[in-house]
Amino acid sequence: MPTLNWIGKEAVVNHHQQVPFRLLKDVPELGYGDPGSGNLIVQGDNLVALKALLPYYAGQVKCIYIDPPYNTGDESWVYNDNVNSPLIRDWLGKVVGREGEDLSRHDKWLCMMYPRLALLRLFLRREGVLFVSMDETEEGALRLVLDEIFGRENALGTLVWKRRSSSAMRGTPLSIDHEYVMCYALEAGSALLYGLEKGVESYPLVDARGRYASTDLTVGMGREARPNQFFPITNPRTGKVYQPNPERVWRFFPQTMQEVIAKELVIWPDDFPERRMERPRYKTYYDPDTAKPKPVSSWVESVNALQGAAEDAAEWDLTILGSGMNQEGGKALQEIFGTKVFAYPKPISLVASLIQAASRSDDLVLDSFAGSGTTGHAVLKLNQQDGGKRRFILVEMESKIAREVTAERVRRVAQGYSRVKGEAVPGLGGGFRFCELGEPLFDEGGRIRETVSFADLARHVFFSETGEPLPRERVTTSAFLGECRGVGVYLLYNGILGDKSATGGNVLTRAVLAQLPPFDGQKVIYCAGCLLGPDRLQAERIVVRQTPYEIRVT
Repeated sequence: MPTLNWIGKEAVVNHHQQVPFRLLKDVPELGYGDPGSGNLIVQGDNLVALKALLPYYAGQVKCIYIDPPYNTGDESWVYNDNVNSPLIRDWLGKVVGREGEDLSRHDKWLCMMYPRLALLRLFLRREGVLFVSMDETEEGALRLVLDEIFGRENALGTLVWKRRSSSAMRGTPLSIDHEYVMCYALEAGSALLYGLEKGVESYPLVDARGRYASTDLTVGMGREARPNQFFPITNPRTGKVYQPNPERVWRFFPQTMQEVIAKELVIWPDDFPERRMERPRYKTYYDPDTAKPKPVSSWVESVNALQGAAEDAAEWDLTILGSGMNQEGGKALQEIFGTKVFAYPKPISLVASLIQAASRSDDLVLDSFAGSGTTGHAVLKLNQQDGGKRRFILVEMESKIAREVTAERVRRVAQGYSRVKGEAVPGLGGGFRFCELGEPLFDEGGRIRETVSFADLARHVFFSETGEPLPRERVTTSAFLGECRGVGVYLLYNGILGDKSATGGNVLTRAVLAQLPPFDGQKVIYCAGCLLGPDRLQAERIVVRQTPYEIRVT
């Protein structure tokens, strides 16, 4: 498989494993609605933020959509599309070192993208998919990097969408009016798109190898005779010999036919052999409205694909400008904020189309280049439309954008807002937590930092153990953190029981066990050590997880 090399690659290929784990710091005043809704907006460098989120969400995300910088060289854009922001420059200097002084803007972009894509892969469920928006600037390089990280066999295809309503002369006689959305799966054979390829009804036969259909093993000759396709074939099990119909020829040439027979892709009825058509490797779903297979087209008609009719687009606060173009995104933001706040945001119809094709029910959607918050908006709107309970995680690097645009947009569409003309737009419902990145949990020696409070560690421990956030209103002044799905979670740390000696309340002993709040069921106890024997632990239904080793991110 072709691979791509660039200055700095060796320094970044495994860098995601070296990023220190940080705690998430809740900022309640910037959140909205129910903090337990499962929606989350995180402000911080997305590389560090993804590492912080990993123990909470690894292997749980059904759909990832990202719209990273296109690396066009435009430094006037709010996202500095030359990969030249102070934060990225500082990061490149630390990670790549002196070699980074010779980086071209393309080297910088690849160094920035590689570890972030490597981390994103770890979030996907087995049937999950990744969508990446890109234009022609880095399309070729991105494809090779994604092939390397995800495997070429997991490339599902590339979608194309028209980004502007009219062609424009921009220094070249060729007007580039389209962009790409690359689609990759964690495992192509398990990928779920609603619904890609043909459905079960198109493969009515089934045996130990799975579903299949039978079709003609011959083809018409047309106007040309094909003597090299007139030959006998033999059933390897019975020895019976078959000749093609005089008016038709075998579908394959002799060598290929033998390979097809060897792979047992020929069916041998008594009358005449047929070709066995295996069901495609991609799992298939039906259109819920028609109960018929509905392929996901590689040509994205953003508004119409989602709504089915142009007049329905009013529900999306959009102006129809063709097939869901960049102007739509700007129009939607202007309706919400009353002014232009973000250059070239993706249209909500495009992002919603992708999310709708890749998620259902309470699936989790992740966007680590959140920008104006289009992904969060799209998730809330889709949930309102189909009654789903999808959840989103948005990560935005720039503090001002995260607070004043990303979170503010999601808050307004959730609670409702007034358009510029004074029309009231009802809220979509939903809420979210807003978090910032805290300090690293572990020091250079792998120990929990002394400055980490019991409350901070308790929230991390409960989340990493249960996959659920510790409710915001929970007062974490007890070693018993709470119950989730029949399991009680405890943490012995930082003298929570009043004994701050080195071998005291952080170690599980008979005396400490007697002080713990009772819980009638399976118990998981995080502690620095345990002096109870295996028989006592089994009798008490206790699983011990030693800190810091069993809460450490690897």
